[in-house]
Amino acid sequence: MKPLVLALQFMTRLPLPNVQADSCDMAKAIRWFPIAGLLVGSGVAGAAWLGLQRDPWAGAILALLAWVAITGALHLDGLGDIADAAGAGHADASRISQVLSDPHVGSFGATAIALQLLSKLVLLRLSLETSSMSALIALPVIARAAPLFWARTLPPLHTGLGTMFRSGASLAAIGLWLSFIVLAALALAPALLVALPAIAAWRWWLLRRIGGISGDGHGAGIELVESAMLAALAFIP
Repeated sequence: MKPLVLALQFMTRLPLPNVQADSCDMAKAIRWFPIAGLLVGSGVAGAAWLGLQRDPWAGAILALLAWVAITGALHLDGLGDIADAAGAGHADASRISQVLSDPHVGSFGATAIALQLLSKLVLLRLSLETSSMSALIALPVIARAAPLFWARTLPPLHTGLGTMFRSGASLAAIGLWLSFIVLAALALAPALLVALPAIAAWRWWLLRRIGGISGDGHGAGIELVESAMLAALAFIP
């Protein structure tokens, strides 16, 4: 299926064949983002299990390395861009679009990426002691359902993929993945339900500080929702 292959290309750096796709295929790809999360989660959980055969810190660092490798640090790049834009826009909101289009990483972005990686490493170490591998697999799936809600409810910052994704984020697809989040959390780890307020909070922050959604906003949001769920797994009994 073309939309599924496109979703895997958007969300991972796995070697995949090129496909001839039209705008309709591109729009529908967002519905398959959580399936890409299943591959990410499986790779992360597999690496964590392998490292745990030695000790929890080995499990945490291997899991983090797998997370970055499978995604190609794509979402971390988005987090860095959003941090730079928010920092530059604090004094002059007109600079936000300019900074988002700049491929270079500034001090705000570098700091945000470093803190995110450190946070994920420590939270992985803590959550591996208290959570099942099934919950770790589900976590990236849940985080990648969030872009459907953001694309549907936030104005796009510019025309392009963001506009197409909005047309593909149907209410039916949002309802389906929302049901999955609730059922997966109830079955595997209720702490995963923290994703719902985290998703809503990121929408509120983007609208207030950035003005809308873009690819960077999706990537940054995925990273932060993942960290929120990791924290909940680590600290909520």
